[in-house]
Amino acid sequence: MTIEMTPDELRRQLAPRKYRNVRVVVDGLPFASKAEARRYTDLKLLQQNGEISGLVLQPCYVLLDGYLDGPSKWVRPIVYVSDFAYRERGNTRIVVEDVKGGKGTQTAVFRLKARLFRQKYPNLDFRIVEA
Repeated sequence: MTIEMTPDELRRQLAPRKYRNVRVVVDGLPFASKAEARRYTDLKLLQQNGEISGLVLQPCYVLLDGYLDGPSKWVRPIVYVSDFAYRERGNTRIVVEDVKGGKGTQTAVFRLKARLFRQKYPNLDFRIVEA
């Protein structure tokens, strides 16, 4: 069996990780870190036990719409991709989670996107889960 990769995909796979995270595959699904994979297995058990429902992996939220800058230059939207989203039993709000290895892994870009997310989606319960 051979796996075909483009040169860019190969470079990304071989590039050193900024926070020394190790990519993991669980249930055939790729995760960016061991902590994220552990949280997935926890959430999967919670869903099987009926504590949560509607578990979604890597839901995408638009923080700022794309727009046309001038006659022909398209500026892409700014998006935030969380790790998980689900609904807790008895809770009307959807929980949106991001798994972090610790406070040191919260980059300036992440903190900015988190602020924008909370402002644009006040009806969602945004949580940072530290490993």
